[in-house]
Amino acid sequence: MPEHTLLAIDAGQTGIKTRLVAPDGTAQEWLFPGVLTDRPLLTQLTSVVAEVTRVARQAPHTVTFGVSGLTSADDEADALMQHPDLAGVQRIVVTHDSVTSFLGVLGDQQGAVVAAGTGVVTLGVGPEHSTRVDGWGHLMGDAGSGFWIGRAALDAVMRAFDGRGPATALTPVVQERWPDLETAYVALQSAEDRVRTVASFAAPTARHAASGDEVATRICRDAATELAASALAALRVTDAPADAAVGAIGGVFGADIIRSAFEAAVRAERPDARFVPPAGTGLDGAVALADLGPGHPLHERFAERTR
Repeated sequence: MPEHTLLAIDAGQTGIKTRLVAPDGTAQEWLFPGVLTDRPLLTQLTSVVAEVTRVARQAPHTVTFGVSGLTSADDEADALMQHPDLAGVQRIVVTHDSVTSFLGVLGDQQGAVVAAGTGVVTLGVGPEHSTRVDGWGHLMGDAGSGFWIGRAALDAVMRAFDGRGPATALTPVVQERWPDLETAYVALQSAEDRVRTVASFAAPTARHAASGDEVATRICRDAATELAASALAALRVTDAPADAAVGAIGGVFGADIIRSAFEAAVRAERPDARFVPPAGTGLDGAVALADLGPGHPLHERFAERTR
């Protein structure tokens, strides 16, 4: 149990999950809309803390943040500590959500965690240091993510429409959103939520893959190959042991075809790798972040500020 009131925040693109833990161990949770990584994070994060403070009628002593799209933990920690909405907060710990995902899934084990939702990021931890793989956003990376799958599905539909590619059951799925495929690109490019819109086609792609659609199946298997490549890179770079633990979390891994192909691809290079179920969630990892010591291999990946 925390010595002081702790507000843990797991800020992903799909949703911002929060947990307020009192010194007696009782907890309350709230869910907020996901972070928009193409906009400044500060206002989005401080508004969440302000709302929880208002509802709880008291500012938390400590706030931990695991944030998607974070570029500098130090800069964000400084800005958060100086923001008036957090004036009552005494301690802040900030990190990328790959760190909180890792802690939630594997805790203190060595290995790699792939967190694949709208975006994707992989974190590896070895005996002495850690590394991040991908998580570079939908324009430069996020290979195998929900956005990546949705983008591939839209590409396949338009190829079929043009006669450049095979017919696919994904076409009527896209036409449910945009009946006129010739103007679909205009509507998508002008939509403020276009990243989430594209990612929303990942789930139906997985469903049609399970039903035997060849185009959807290829997309899902390609996604699994990309996700496995990230996990393997993380294990190599950190010199993780041969039997290192591997965790796979996020909505993308809810598809059996992707999870099974991912595990097969990892085992092809790392036959002794252990695929472990999550010990907890990214929100649990945000809670654990408050207690990491300076000697932990992940210490270099978060910033802490106190008053």
